[in-house]
Amino acid sequence: MKKWIPIATGLAAGFVAATIAFANVSPSLTTQASNSNTKSDAEKVYVPYGQKDEYYLFDSGGHSGQLFVYGVPSMREIRTIPVFSPDPATGYGFDTASKKMLGGYTWGDLHHPAISETNGNYNGKYLFATDVGNSRAAVVNLSSFTTKDIINVPNTSGPHCAAFVTQNTEYLFLPTRFAVPLGQEYQPLDQYSTKYRGVMSALTFNESKEKLNIAYQVALPPWSYDLSDAGKKSSGDWAVLTSYNTEEATTTLEINASQADRDYIVLFNWKELAQMVKDGKYEEVNGQKMIFPEKEKGGIYLVPVAKSPHGVDVTPDGKYFIASGKLAPMMTVFSFEKAFKAIENKDFAGERNGIPILKYKSVVEREVNPENALGPLHTQFDDKGYAYTTMFISSEIVKWNYKTGEVLDRVPVQYAPGHSVAAEGDTASPQGKYLVSLNKMSKDNFLSVGPSHPETMQLIDISGKKMRVIDTVPANPEPHYAQMIRADKIHTINVYPKDPSNPDAVYKQTDTRIVRKGNEVHVYGTAVRSRFTFDHTAKRPDSIEVNQGDHVFIHLTNIDFDEDITHGFAINSYNLNMEVQPGQTNTLDFIADKAGTYPLYCTNFCSALHQEMTGYLLVKPKN
Repeated sequence: MKKWIPIATGLAAGFVAATIAFANVSPSLTTQASNSNTKSDAEKVYVPYGQKDEYYLFDSGGHSGQLFVYGVPSMREIRTIPVFSPDPATGYGFDTASKKMLGGYTWGDLHHPAISETNGNYNGKYLFATDVGNSRAAVVNLSSFTTKDIINVPNTSGPHCAAFVTQNTEYLFLPTRFAVPLGQEYQPLDQYSTKYRGVMSALTFNESKEKLNIAYQVALPPWSYDLSDAGKKSSGDWAVLTSYNTEEATTTLEINASQADRDYIVLFNWKELAQMVKDGKYEEVNGQKMIFPEKEKGGIYLVPVAKSPHGVDVTPDGKYFIASGKLAPMMTVFSFEKAFKAIENKDFAGERNGIPILKYKSVVEREVNPENALGPLHTQFDDKGYAYTTMFISSEIVKWNYKTGEVLDRVPVQYAPGHSVAAEGDTASPQGKYLVSLNKMSKDNFLSVGPSHPETMQLIDISGKKMRVIDTVPANPEPHYAQMIRADKIHTINVYPKDPSNPDAVYKQTDTRIVRKGNEVHVYGTAVRSRFTFDHTAKRPDSIEVNQGDHVFIHLTNIDFDEDITHGFAINSYNLNMEVQPGQTNTLDFIADKAGTYPLYCTNFCSALHQEMTGYLLVKPKN
């Protein structure tokens, strides 16, 4: 067993190694080879006009609250999907449905997207994500690239370590970064070890209703939980997540949360936990079913790991899970089979908070220590049995064989890679063609934009024996994690189909109307190139007249059943805007509290007469 390096020594060595790595990297890694190699690299990322990329890359937008979509290998950004933050470009957060989903929040911190799976492989239907900033989870429909549901997760604070899904999307799990008293009630920090908890939430997804639901929660020790992954095949009923601050420090975590020689991986059997809930072995906490491991034994175990681990990743065959301790220069391979035997034999080394600790030697398969490689964080896989680990401090990607521990290749990146994403690299069937390094810094790569630099994503060809960085693109803001899926797995719609059951939809201009119900005014209108119609019987059918103080509902249907003919709808000086896709009905509601005359217009270019697609909102004064 390797000996952990002291913190001060490790950081100093990391600084030296990082300095050397930075000095040896040219300002643009895409020009590190000869001109002939550069041309070859350019050809690999070039997607000719009329052709399309092989993969979608879904990149977390961090504190922007959004999800960014790129094509691979071109690395062209092709879409922003608004999720946890308003988006004026699409009117997300302004129309009635999305405003209700956002629940009054004006920002989010989107982390760790996870694509729905079937038999451990992406099925291309949905994508889940978490909001660290406001303790929420969301689901995105990948046929329309739109957010369908957002759920607030009570009893938790900061679900950082991913909405990771089980191999058939039975559950998605949200462990939290911050320990808090249950319900976030006031408790002094002196009571941290007894009154605070880290909570893992098990969510289910109703595909027919496109709704998330909290199935149960687990009251874990008051530690911070970082990253996670679900088992596959023989380990399919299990999942793992990393923890840090098992010292239970409440101040200066940089020092005080790094005192212990080890932290823990939480290993749990989600089927066993679900059975506990069925058997009534839980307590009601703020309306949620919560399991307390110190009271209900079984289903959860702790595995010692190198201090301050970040990533924990299950191999494609489901036999091993690999952990990376930020403050230990190595990757540790653990065996699921050995863990199962240790549990069966009760091969424990005590317990913490009522949770049994498996003996390290009973579970570890091997330790891998690449020379001078510092700060291992996150691992992805290819189709040849190789692993690829980001080295944050020495700024490189290390390729190695997780079955033998042999280090096969290393390539420098610019700089400080946190996560990486390979083509379907965390599924049961990775592609083994591309890997993208998600870097935290980008010095020297792009034109200066002031003190703050954009972060970078670097495309790496991993199809051969040697890795090659073949493209570098800016990413703003910092990419926290990403998923890369084969493009042919995603089947998008071109237009929204007619929905006769939707009472707000109007598909004929002759059905447009304005209906008053007391002080509520409901407008059932249409948008078509290049006019709005709100009441076909009115003298001016493209204008709306209401009284000051009315609650106005504008139900607008885009009857251009033609791909890419999107209409926007905005009211000048009323801070209102929404988007209506082909065939879609969307609703905007507001209080007409300002009397006066306000032009309304289409905000999305839709035709040669786009400028003429206007009308008026006339708000009659109360007096």
